[in-house]
Amino acid sequence: MAIEKERQVLVVFPHPDDEAFGVSGTIATHILQGTPVTYACLTLGEMGRNLGNPPFATRESLPNVRKKELLGSAEAMGLTDLRMMGLRDKTVEFEDDEKMVKMMADLIEELNPSLIITFYPNLSVHPDHEATARAVVRAVRRMKDRPKLHCVAFANETLEVLGHPDIVHDVTAVRDQKMNAMKAHISQTSWMLEEMELKLSQGDKEAENWLTKERFYNYRWDEDFEESF
Repeated sequence: MAIEKERQVLVVFPHPDDEAFGVSGTIATHILQGTPVTYACLTLGEMGRNLGNPPFATRESLPNVRKKELLGSAEAMGLTDLRMMGLRDKTVEFEDDEKMVKMMADLIEELNPSLIITFYPNLSVHPDHEATARAVVRAVRRMKDRPKLHCVAFANETLEVLGHPDIVHDVTAVRDQKMNAMKAHISQTSWMLEEMELKLSQGDKEAENWLTKERFYNYRWDEDFEESF
């Protein structure tokens, strides 16, 4: 599916590297099309479990390491508007709901995006992911003129709940940018990238499909579903 030209794209995720795996090809494509893209990353991922392989970070240095990696990922995608929102990793779920909604609403009011990309509530596994998704959806829900909302979902029950993705972007043309975005987060991705690059070198079609196809769901404004969070 071709990626439509947008007026402005806002991407909201809680952790450095959330953008790289699922949407960096889409981000890079929008930028190449001349669309302004803003990435609001809520934390620095300072509680990440990995310290590199072999380890090169410590618990104390990891926040700075991950900040530099996030900047490297942004550079790989061609992204110039990166917002580091200053929340603490693994505590986003404990932030005040209205504070979170206001943070999202302020970004939306400032940027007036035609498209917002985030996680899908109840289907994104990690508590920080879920809290981020809830805040974005609640902020958009209160708007009179809603932008498009494309959501990433990967919980085990996603297919059962939502069916197949509504949108599949072929990002083959920016494959290298996506690889470089993932490599930028090397403290967290080294082991996975080694395995993936081996599969790609062997012509593994599933690995290539995962790398070059990015999948999204349109948020479904279903009242019964919304009441579940």
